[in-house]
Amino acid sequence: MKPIKTIIAGADGRMGRTLARAVAEDPEIDLIGRFEKGEDPLPLITKAEALLDFTTPDASVELAALSAQARIVHVIGTTGFTAEDEAKIRAAARHAVIVKSGNMSMGVNLLAALVKQAAQALPGFDLQIVEMHHRAKLDAPSGTALLLGRASGRGDVGYASLRGGTVVGEHEVIFAGPHERIVLSHTAEDRMIFARGALAAAKWGQGKKPGLYAMADVLGLAAS
Repeated sequence: MKPIKTIIAGADGRMGRTLARAVAEDPEIDLIGRFEKGEDPLPLITKAEALLDFTTPDASVELAALSAQARIVHVIGTTGFTAEDEAKIRAAARHAVIVKSGNMSMGVNLLAALVKQAAQALPGFDLQIVEMHHRAKLDAPSGTALLLGRASGRGDVGYASLRGGTVVGEHEVIFAGPHERIVLSHTAEDRMIFARGALAAAKWGQGKKPGLYAMADVLGLAAS
């Protein structure tokens, strides 16, 4: 199998640099280009088979439209989308394979599956999600917290967001019931876990039918 021709959006950002490191370690991925905001991505997109994108909502929406034109796999790790943004991405997914997730790590997606099971087993418990990230993170609650909340299938989830220092990501899902609490948690210690998940998504998406997928699909957890 030939290495997948891959490009990275937001090349100079935290995740852009981390993705480049992960690609350099993976013989199944061939990095053919990187670009930053303000640069024209189209020449690279027309040559690529996969696009790795941890940028901003407006940039990701524009890139989804270009990926749809080029019929490539678009891996989106960006968070903070509006309902209008989400609709545009769903429209692009009619022509492109888009794998989009609030968190690309295997651990968080396994946690989401556990949250779903716990929520079904504990319908009378209050559900609160506490998350902390580095001081520069803009969206709150985080995409991961929202992913975990959606996994519960409940509409009464409470969120608390903390920002400070250089924290990569910490999430606690608290089920509080009469005289007892159950706490499920995940701590991200290195952004490489997100980058490796993104590469797994890019590989998984090759040859798939156009559509909007999640990391649960990539990891075989969608039906759990």
